[in-house]
Amino acid sequence: MPQFSYKARKRSGELVEGVLEVADRSAALMQIQRSGLFPVAVDSAKAGAATDGSRTSKNVDLAAFLPESMRAQLKQTRKPKLQELATFTTQLANLLKSGMPLTVALNSMTHLETRGIPAEVSRSLKQEVTEGRGLSDAMARQPRIFSDLYVNMVKAGESSGSLVEVLRRMAQHFQQFAEVQAKFKSAMIYPAMVICVGLLLVGFFMTFMMPKFIDIFNGFSIELPLPTRMLIQISHLFTNYWWLMGLVIMAIVVLIKRFQSSEAGSRQMDEWRMKLPVFGKVIQINLFGQFCRTLGTLLQNGVPVLTALKITEQVMPNVLIKGAIAKTREAVTDGKTLAQPLAQSKLFPQLMVDLVRIGEETGDVPGALNNLADTYESELQIALRVMSDLIGPMLIIVMSIIVGFLLLSIFLPLFRLISSIK
Repeated sequence: MPQFSYKARKRSGELVEGVLEVADRSAALMQIQRSGLFPVAVDSAKAGAATDGSRTSKNVDLAAFLPESMRAQLKQTRKPKLQELATFTTQLANLLKSGMPLTVALNSMTHLETRGIPAEVSRSLKQEVTEGRGLSDAMARQPRIFSDLYVNMVKAGESSGSLVEVLRRMAQHFQQFAEVQAKFKSAMIYPAMVICVGLLLVGFFMTFMMPKFIDIFNGFSIELPLPTRMLIQISHLFTNYWWLMGLVIMAIVVLIKRFQSSEAGSRQMDEWRMKLPVFGKVIQINLFGQFCRTLGTLLQNGVPVLTALKITEQVMPNVLIKGAIAKTREAVTDGKTLAQPLAQSKLFPQLMVDLVRIGEETGDVPGALNNLADTYESELQIALRVMSDLIGPMLIIVMSIIVGFLLLSIFLPLFRLISSIK
């Protein structure tokens, strides 16, 4: 009869290892659960000798045994939003908190409505966990749904026996980021709408209204003022060469994207964004808050510092911040503290460096980083409010100048016409 090595945890969180002689892996799982243990990994005795990071070929790709329709849907599943991940994580944590075994909780997840994460995801996780794979390993097979940050935090929760607590912290982490994103987007809705409506109105006026005024002006032998002549040329471009303007805009967009796709171009664009007036401060505060929240959450849940730095580097959207984190990881590998390379990068504010240094001295780096994240999120709310208050008057001024130029260009020749008649 085949033998299966297993790793499981008691309700207290203590890790237990052993070997069972049963007919198959499913029987091994049933026997472990009847013993009141929480199975973490079950492998054949030969595969059990391998480490977690280097499973042998005995571990088959369980996704290959899923129905074709399920596999196709998993491949086509879009990347979920942060709010959707937060909802999914909260539901799973609540089910496990109620005392359900992991397989039963995942089975219940297939019946719960989670927008953005189809039931096939939970069904696939349940099947793989039932076959003896750890939850983090099963999630790692679906990278479009579960990021490296998610997988490593779940793995840390499995190792420490505090999976429910880790899931709750992770749900809070995603919820906080979702709220920050929502505030940033809501602050940009008003200026975006004003700009779009303004461009549409100007385009309509130049394409359909201005040609009628041009016909009126051509019917009188008067010298047109400079603003009117400029407006006539612009209207001529809109009506006769609109396709050329479209091609020019498309070419500019393509060139910008190509420039940004290169390493030097991406670095330059990120540097420009951080130095933008009004917007630059908001972008910097958002980046620093994201860095502190991500790294602090990972360290708080038991992820090793080098792994946490690598994951944080991957999730950061700014190339400059990525480079600074990479150098920090190299310095920490060489035995330096976390605060030293952060200070040497001259990219992170002095407040962050000082509080991280204090956290290292007191042994509470995660607490220091999370406090910093709270501070930056509060500052971000203020910065967004200031940005909104500044953008409104700026847009009004710009639109007033455009409208004033249009009215001046139309009425100046009318005034001359009236004067010539008198």
